[in-house]
Amino acid sequence: MKKAKHKILFGAVFFGCAITAIGGAAFISEKMENQSVPASLISEQEELPIIVLDAGHGGFDGGCVSVEGVPEKGINLSILLRLRDLLEISGYTVEVTRDTDTSIHDDGIEGIANQKSSDMDNRLELFNKYDNAVCISIHQNQFTDSFYNGAQMFYSGTNSENETLAKSLQSSFQNLQPENKREIKLCGKELFLCYYSENPTVMVECGFLSNPEEAALLNTEEYQQKIAMTIFSGLNSFISGS
Repeated sequence: MKKAKHKILFGAVFFGCAITAIGGAAFISEKMENQSVPASLISEQEELPIIVLDAGHGGFDGGCVSVEGVPEKGINLSILLRLRDLLEISGYTVEVTRDTDTSIHDDGIEGIANQKSSDMDNRLELFNKYDNAVCISIHQNQFTDSFYNGAQMFYSGTNSENETLAKSLQSSFQNLQPENKREIKLCGKELFLCYYSENPTVMVECGFLSNPEEAALLNTEEYQQKIAMTIFSGLNSFISGS
């Protein structure tokens, strides 16, 4: 993705079969299903980008915690695994930073701060491993006021395609969260992976665990599947240039 935008167009029939094959069709709204590309637009596929998925936190690092005491790390991982299934069945090569509840710091590292630093370095190494990649880091949000809700995309200005990817994903979330008026947000070095990634990268904050209603949704398999499908749709729009 660094050198040129790659393009893929999916036919509606294949798209529908892919969703059904992993049991996601029951969870997808009519609006989201209508985002599939018409069969008339099926064309030869150029080389697909590798999709690198990161489930934030893991192991000793639980991330933020919902009002019911559910740690972020498990929700992030569940969404990642569902999204990986969607992508792989649609022909993408997918790499993940973790597929279990673990920190990925190097062996022999002692001390939580050092382990966290090693963990982040290893995640970034995978983000930058390929010349042709799109990277998504999955997280949940939290705020002192329980009123706030809704997904929001964070991106860095270090790559010219980051903003486009963030807009595509934020737009896709409006199908799942019609009342969501949040806008994409530019980040700095405080979001390590976004800032130092050399490929198009976005941090997806899927919702607020500090909001009781949204936290309850985020902890259900049905809503996690909807979020995975929403990210999948936004990625396809970005890659196809639509």
